Amino acid sequence: MRDSQRMAVIGGVAAIVVGATGFGVYALVGGEEERTPGKENVAAASGGGESPEAVETGPPGAEEVRETAGDFLETWADGDLRQAAAHTDDQTAALEALTAFREEAKVAEVGLNPGAPSGTEVPFRVTAQLAHEDLRQAWAYDGSLEVVRDEQTGDPLVHWEPSVLHPELKEGQSVVTGEAGDPEVETVDRAGDPLTAEDHPTLSAVLADVRKRYADDVEGTPGVRTRIVDAEGKDTGTTLKKLSEGEPGELRTTIDPEVQAAAEAAVAGKAKAAVVAVQPSTGEILAMANSPAQGFNTAFQGSYAPGSTMKVVTAAMLMDKGLASPNAAHPCPKYFTYGHWKFQNDDKFQIQGGTFAQSFARSCNTAFISQAPELENDSLTREAREVFGIGLNWQVGTTTFDGAVPVQKAAQMGASLIGQGGVRMNPLNMASVSATVKSGVFKQPYLVPPEVDGRTLARAPRTMKPAVANGLRQMMRLTAVGGTAARPMAGMSGDFGAKTGSAEVMGQKKPNAWFTAYSGDVAAAAVVPDSGHGGEYAGPIVRKVLDAG
Repeated sequence: MRDSQRMAVIGGVAAIVVGATGFGVYALVGGEEERTPGKENVAAASGGGESPEAVETGPPGAEEVRETAGDFLETWADGDLRQAAAHTDDQTAALEALTAFREEAKVAEVGLNPGAPSGTEVPFRVTAQLAHEDLRQAWAYDGSLEVVRDEQTGDPLVHWEPSVLHPELKEGQSVVTGEAGDPEVETVDRAGDPLTAEDHPTLSAVLADVRKRYADDVEGTPGVRTRIVDAEGKDTGTTLKKLSEGEPGELRTTIDPEVQAAAEAAVAGKAKAAVVAVQPSTGEILAMANSPAQGFNTAFQGSYAPGSTMKVVTAAMLMDKGLASPNAAHPCPKYFTYGHWKFQNDDKFQIQGGTFAQSFARSCNTAFISQAPELENDSLTREAREVFGIGLNWQVGTTTFDGAVPVQKAAQMGASLIGQGGVRMNPLNMASVSATVKSGVFKQPYLVPPEVDGRTLARAPRTMKPAVANGLRQMMRLTAVGGTAARPMAGMSGDFGAKTGSAEVMGQKKPNAWFTAYSGDVAAAAVVPDSGHGGEYAGPIVRKVLDAG
């Protein structure tokens, strides 16, 4: 500061400002003298007193701008942060920010080269050296500052604001350097080969989800970034410099590359379709595909009435209760009225003197609904949950809808026996139903092995009775050989079985086509909404997937 702008203390005599005239006049008051009441000891203008220099006003001149900016940048570059802050109009905030920039942003060295001023604005080039542990990285960017005049002192000063440190900084933000976010995660299939959204668009949302969920559970290191954070230290999403990419962790999934490729090819070109394949012996999900590939994940999250594929669960319940047996006689009339609702079979067919297995193979609706009077309202709900795991909280490793078989009564309960009413499923659920039939026990499907995070898979409260499991396999085999599923399953050998379904939907001209089946150690299910009969539209999709497995 200029000497005239300081309060002088000379020999115990202090200077005070007295507003007796139109400009400041200094009066020297002796510390030990008594003031005469009612009088002021004012020095005459012609002697004894000094007139202070007027405080300068107006924008700083070109020379002041150049020198002030130069002094600030020079002391900042030299590491004299306190002196650099003294060249600003907010020394406290500037010192705090400059110190944090060195310590938190890990700026080990900084070079600052001013450019030609434009009025009171001075551009400058920053060339810094970032140092985080063993990492070293050069960092360069362009900044700018403004020189203003202090209203109290008239001195030219750098106007302090966060953008002086970096042009993208805003109030309340700061720059930090360190590990950023979770480690990158590379998803791989069961063979260890990469699974990418580019190669498998239908898996894009699922892959993104599992990478986020399991970033902390796989071995990997996050990348080191210089980035902007808010006042609470949270990322703002602005990365200024990458010092390292980090080491991605590997997340193994249960996807089988050959079955996955077959699933994708099977639904390709369909306006809307979804398919899932599960390994009955383990519960591992071998494949899932949707069409359109990047649309809603119907395969895992869909909620549709499953139509007659639900008869697999209903048949298990009836056999559990002793109300049906594959080779026992069983009614299949044209019509059956229950809850004041008249139910009928497709094309109003009937089977006279037939067995339960024959009714199952031909998908006779009345054969199932005719047993409704013998059931409790929650009979199907309990069978679905306790034996097939439907409605339990599945821990698949990604977001899924795990089926719903609500307790209903009267006509709605009758409709639920044939997969209508309030029953809701998706291909994952129905693939699991076939897998449970094949293995004889519910094994919760999963995409990410539970060993990755130690989660507990859902377990059904009770195991299917051996006689029921054998009966279901017998009837699904008959359906695949000589029933409604015979055409898509033609030529298949080994241990296999299937069930078709066509679910009527209000407002749709055509039913939703369903098909669920197993062959060897692969079970699969597909739905093709608003298409037609299950054997014709969903069956070929499932067959292609089974063949690949």
